[in-house]
Amino acid sequence: MIPDAKPDASAALAVAVTRLPNGAGLDLPSYATEHSAGMDLSAAVSDPVVLEPGARALIPTGFALALPAGYEAQVRPRSGLALRHGITVLNSPGTIDADYRGEVGVILVNHGERPFTVERGMRIAQLVIAPYARVAWSLAETLEESARGAGGFGSTGTDGAGADGKGRD
Repeated sequence: MIPDAKPDASAALAVAVTRLPNGAGLDLPSYATEHSAGMDLSAAVSDPVVLEPGARALIPTGFALALPAGYEAQVRPRSGLALRHGITVLNSPGTIDADYRGEVGVILVNHGERPFTVERGMRIAQLVIAPYARVAWSLAETLEESARGAGGFGSTGTDGAGADGKGRD
């Protein structure tokens, strides 16, 4: 049994954040629970935004940030909005690079059947801060073999024949 790990506040990554004028009175991104991976993002709209079915809109959050080198911020959907209303983040996850200094925005899309209204202060997405690796390509004539090989798009866990018997699903 693994003991329940307790977060160490002194180990938290320091990230500079600026509240923008349209974010006045709104909470900065925050974790809803002790073990949340994502911070809730709030809508910093001045007037309600109605998303008709199939429509998309860039929703401002009212803040900008400065991530340390080697980190990105990932904008992800909120599961409750997706399940109950069909609202999701269109380019999920959206990536905010460490050198971006503009307002964080969320591209919401309505995949639901009814109009959805985004109101000021509504929790619309999540923000996850994550490290990333940069690579240096090493051009090779061939690649090392693997058990999977070149199979993709539904090939794992199958005999390779696929549902149509021709190697594809």
